Amino acid sequence: MTLPYYEIFGLEPRLTVDAADLQRRFYDLSRTLHPDRFQQKGEAERLQAEERMAVLNDAFRTLRDPVARAEYMLQANGFDVGEQRGKDVPEELLEEVFELNMALEELRGGDASARPQLEAARRKFLAMREEADARLAELSAHYDGGGGPAVLPEIRALLNRRRYIRNLVRDVEKELAS
Repeated sequence: MTLPYYEIFGLEPRLTVDAADLQRRFYDLSRTLHPDRFQQKGEAERLQAEERMAVLNDAFRTLRDPVARAEYMLQANGFDVGEQRGKDVPEELLEEVFELNMALEELRGGDASARPQLEAARRKFLAMREEADARLAELSAHYDGGGGPAVLPEIRALLNRRRYIRNLVRDVEKELAS
């Protein structure tokens, strides 16, 4: 399996990446590929340089972010990593989501007494997202340490759960800001 983003940087396809090394490689490549270096060339060469730089930027953004990197690896291995759907509520969150929705409706209806409950829910969901990030780091190390593709279904489930939690945090923060 080829993973072009890793190839661009000359890296082995792994879920753990040395961030400083990746950034150094990005800067080195940027200096070489930047479209400004091609201003005196023809239109076709400038357009190619812009295209190469856009791909380099996409690759860098993907590989520097542990979540995006895991999603990239999942996609390369044939896993669907689409947006979280409402029917995909992680079972362990069903009761909390029900209570959250009730508090959100109360706040939207003008009941300011729901605000402390929403602030507590926000803190709880942020902690859950941090736990998911820590677990992703563990699973990534396991993948790289020989677990390989067998670990990917667990990573996918974790990312689905994390995405759902991220959306809950976003919804709570939006209402608290109103």
